[in-house]
Amino acid sequence: MKIGVLGTGMVGQTLGTKLVSLGHDVKMGARDAKNEKAASFSAKSGDKASHGTFADAAAFGEILFVCTNGNGTLPALRAAGADNLAGKVLVDISNPLDFSKGMPPTLFAGNSDSLGELIQKEFPDAKVVKTLNTINCSLMVDPGRVGGGDHTVFVSGNDASAKARVTEILKTWFGWKDVLDLGDITSARGPESYLLLWLRTYVALRTADFNVKIVR
Repeated sequence: MKIGVLGTGMVGQTLGTKLVSLGHDVKMGARDAKNEKAASFSAKSGDKASHGTFADAAAFGEILFVCTNGNGTLPALRAAGADNLAGKVLVDISNPLDFSKGMPPTLFAGNSDSLGELIQKEFPDAKVVKTLNTINCSLMVDPGRVGGGDHTVFVSGNDASAKARVTEILKTWFGWKDVLDLGDITSARGPESYLLLWLRTYVALRTADFNVKIVR
């Protein structure tokens, strides 16, 4: 499958590397087609990997993973182009963290909206699914690192078929056992707001290898 990864940081690199290892063709997008991190990803990942602008990656991918810094998410998607996003599943992993006043960060969305909602509102023809934003990138692609994989990842989105596809990806590609559908895209407010607790827990534990489990 052809997959576009928007963002060249740790999340984009980790997701892109995993997807290539599964045999997918991955194009990593950045603001600049000559981005050094994206070029490094292509060089080390072989002929299944390539890189270009956000628009290049969005046009290339049948499914898109949004791995940008929260403040850069909407600008990146605007650069990608609405036509390149239309009709595609957009897996949104970004978080609305505001570091402008230092640590700990606040949220620039969350009480009456979410970053997932802002994306869906601006790009109504995309099929936005919020997921994987509540865990460290290493756990995203290897949930077995903690508790034998016996913990929970969430999905939110308006399109039932898109959520079903993303749930299948989470289970069959990445090895997630427990995927909990929270509801429509407004439910993304919950997992995005959880990041405030995640960061405090990270500081307390001094490790990112943790997650929550929903016990029924």
